[in-house]
Amino acid sequence: MIRHSRPRRKRDSTIALINVVFLMLIFFLIAGTVATPLDPDLNLVDTSELEGREPPDALVLHRDGTLSFRGTPVEPEAYMAGRDPGPVRIVPDREASGARLIEVTGELRRLGAASVFVVTEKALE
Repeated sequence: MIRHSRPRRKRDSTIALINVVFLMLIFFLIAGTVATPLDPDLNLVDTSELEGREPPDALVLHRDGTLSFRGTPVEPEAYMAGRDPGPVRIVPDREASGARLIEVTGELRRLGAASVFVVTEKALE
């Protein structure tokens, strides 16, 4: 006697997919609540109205390679002579030579600047 086996039904593969999506949903719901929310009474600072200009304590490197501080032409030696050896900020013109910028930052470091920060357009915005 020959037995006929019943044709096996193929399992629906969408059940596994639904389970994976459900687990991902639960994971992201839990992970999203880990960070503590900001205080509801906190009002953040609005910086959309700020002007983009160099900091008042920064050296400005012009396109011709000259330096100025608060609108007055200055040499690195004279600038470093009247200040403590803290960090120095320099704002280079977009058209200023990169070699001149490296030369000026190296000279400022040799004259005692603890560090030299180059202020860019992104930092001004």
